[in-house]
Amino acid sequence: MSDRKQELAERTAEVREALANAARQAGRAPEDVTLVAVSKLHPASDIRALAETGQAEFGENYVQEALSKQEDLAGLDVNWHFIGGLQTNKAKYVAGKFALVHSVDSSKLARALHNKAVSLDTVQDILIQVNIAGETQKSGVETERLPELAEEVLGMEGLRLAGLMTMPPFFDDPERARPVFARLRELRDRLETRLGVKLPHLSMGMTGDFVPAVEEGATLVRIGTRIFGARPPRG
Repeated sequence: MSDRKQELAERTAEVREALANAARQAGRAPEDVTLVAVSKLHPASDIRALAETGQAEFGENYVQEALSKQEDLAGLDVNWHFIGGLQTNKAKYVAGKFALVHSVDSSKLARALHNKAVSLDTVQDILIQVNIAGETQKSGVETERLPELAEEVLGMEGLRLAGLMTMPPFFDDPERARPVFARLRELRDRLETRLGVKLPHLSMGMTGDFVPAVEEGATLVRIGTRIFGARPPRG
């Protein structure tokens, strides 16, 4: 095993143990929390090395970078997650290429993904991104508009709504993010009751705040730096 592969394997094992401990602390089963390794700006060789140790879920933020990696790693048995902000005009490149799109935040984007998925005769799994803290610099639908958008998505046969995603403000103390995570869970529970559907996934929690996220119900945790190290500057 190469030094880099060993390093990635050890870091991922440490993260998995921390996730499992957080789950147990909350009375949850560790297997109910899925680690999405955020590999943006890291080379395809890192993804291959980590996949060979058993990591199956990888998150990417930039469309062209992600598609290039998918081409380089064709045949590798992994699931790709698109977790970054997505412009409507790039939706056609994403639909059908990712196991899950975490960042749908408008009916316009949803419709673009739906149209492409239908043309491919497939169904694209998505999450709706919610801007719970109301930060103007962050993507996400406002909480007041969430039910309306969810209903629209449920009417699109090219999409399958699987849950919600959020990104809290950055806090030095991760405990300060807990109310945001709790709020996303509450919004999901209300939507399930209102719409009569199951929404199994809550994508929330990153390197700095995944413990309260898991304790508040996260099913998908997006962790990059703690696994891959500091990201190189975007070229």
